[in-house]
Amino acid sequence: MAKQAVLFDLDDTLLWDDRSVKEAFEATCQSAADETGIDPAALEDAVRREARGLYESYETFPFTKMIGINPFEGLWAPFLEGEQEEFRKLERLAPGYRKAAWTQGLKSLGIDNEELGAKLAEQFPAERRARPIVYEETFRVLEQLKGNYKLLLLTNGSPDLQREKLAGVPELLPYFDHIIISGEFGQGKPAAAIFKHALERLDIEVEHGIMVGDKLTTDILGANTVGMTSVWINRHAAVRNDDIIPSHEIKHLEELLHLLEA
Repeated sequence: MAKQAVLFDLDDTLLWDDRSVKEAFEATCQSAADETGIDPAALEDAVRREARGLYESYETFPFTKMIGINPFEGLWAPFLEGEQEEFRKLERLAPGYRKAAWTQGLKSLGIDNEELGAKLAEQFPAERRARPIVYEETFRVLEQLKGNYKLLLLTNGSPDLQREKLAGVPELLPYFDHIIISGEFGQGKPAAAIFKHALERLDIEVEHGIMVGDKLTTDILGANTVGMTSVWINRHAAVRNDDIIPSHEIKHLEELLHLLEA
């Protein structure tokens, strides 16, 4: 049946968030290496490990998991928006979380320097904000789709952070008829409710929509749950099991155009 609307995930589907985060870590860890002689790659690994552990220890973790906010977004998100009380808790936690992740990462490698940890905790958000990286095919694909399909952006995350990511690439917003952010809706992918909400916003039946995303456990599972055609973009040749099976698998976003034509 002909499709009327395309729903897109944002991070690592249209925006290359993993690369932005990786480059921000590399730049920040190199600053630490220049100052202390520490191995920057080892520091990145240590900070990622400490960040995950801290993040999962907070009472806000179940909420962030439900909304879809990962530990590394917490290293630069201000959490100033969102109606739920959990966002106010995250806003209060965030400065200490950032400092602790970097300070403990340093300490695990033998550098006990709280002042440097605080400095790196401020550098990382600046480095990440300086890197709004878009996949080279993103705009080509959106240009082909605009006007022929309704377009909706369906993204997990904190409202202010996701809007900041979009503000970093202002050319992206005009392509979309609707934007739904899990932190504003109150539930994240793969919850069926957020997909049903997207269909209501688009004013289409489920068979007329197609969901495109990079994460099996959120984008694909959620689309499958409501009976929507799902397209898994697997740029890095990840191997999946048969727990979550997409309707289609592509390696490059431009392959979506051929799917829609077919």
